[in-house]
Amino acid sequence: MSFGATLLVLLVATPAAYYVARFRFPGRMIFLFLVLITQMLQPTVLAIGLYQEFSSWQGYMSWVALILVNGAFNLAFAVWIMQAFFASVPKEVDEAALIDGAGRLQTMFKISLPLVWPGIVTAIVFVFVNTWNEYAAAFVLVQDNSLQPLTVAMPRFLGMYIRDWQYLFTTAVVAIVPVIILFAMIEKRLIGGLTAGAVK
Repeated sequence: MSFGATLLVLLVATPAAYYVARFRFPGRMIFLFLVLITQMLQPTVLAIGLYQEFSSWQGYMSWVALILVNGAFNLAFAVWIMQAFFASVPKEVDEAALIDGAGRLQTMFKISLPLVWPGIVTAIVFVFVNTWNEYAAAFVLVQDNSLQPLTVAMPRFLGMYIRDWQYLFTTAVVAIVPVIILFAMIEKRLIGGLTAGAVK
């Protein structure tokens, strides 16, 4: 689920961030302000609306709903981060590629993306971790116990009279492993992205 939401955010946020960084269109600053405002909304606030909208999505379709919801909640954050990195790349780089005959999409994928890769990795990590740790939307949307993510399933080990600590701690370790593996794989890129973002 976290991988699906992260991939969805990456596919949508990358061209959106590139467009916002490269083109000056009417209402651009208002758009960026609205993007920032959306980060004030939490899944808890929209729990009732989310349930009414997706309550008919049962079984594995509830995972599709969860991917869409998590993607929507993390999209603005990813756009905000990546557009800052795209904006740091001189426009002359894109213009040189366009003069040489490259199209706009080709310029974005082959010229700009490699230059802002640390920023994209930073966005990927933050989106993945936010989605992996998400509780409220998963609790509301996924009703089938066999399909619930770990964040929702873990509290079931803490009953009113029984505490299954061994299962709880084992599940906690399992929940931590994917994040550790992801960080180990892209540690250098992530640190480079965070360092670059600190001095912009």
